[in-house]
Amino acid sequence: QVQLVESGGGLVQTGGSLRLSCAASGGTFSMYHMAWFRQAPGKEREFVAAISGSGATTYYQDSVKGRFTISRDGKNTVYLRLNSLKPEDTAVYYCAANVRTYSVYSSTYNYWGQGTQVTVSS
Repeated sequence: QVQLVESGGGLVQTGGSLRLSCAASGGTFSMYHMAWFRQAPGKEREFVAAISGSGATTYYQDSVKGRFTISRDGKNTVYLRLNSLKPEDTAVYYCAANVRTYSVYSSTYNYWGQGTQVTVSS
């Protein structure tokens, strides 16, 4: 079994930056494809960014391209750098692990963290 723990969320002004971290334990991290999803109150959970097990390939939702960067350290942590934040980025951000495929679909992910709140004020 795998545990994922997110951290780094907070309250920032429009245009500000944050770095979210997701620490994994209990599995073979280097074999997992990782992703970040987010969910705002009253909204569906949506894909944000994904990174392959090797870290060689990344993919982003159109609304965050050029602003967010996903990365991994090759040990046990995946990161999401959020730049040029907008109020519409406000959500709970979740880390997820996929043991089989590189995917943008939440239903394919096997393990989830508890989430970390990002709030962007206008």
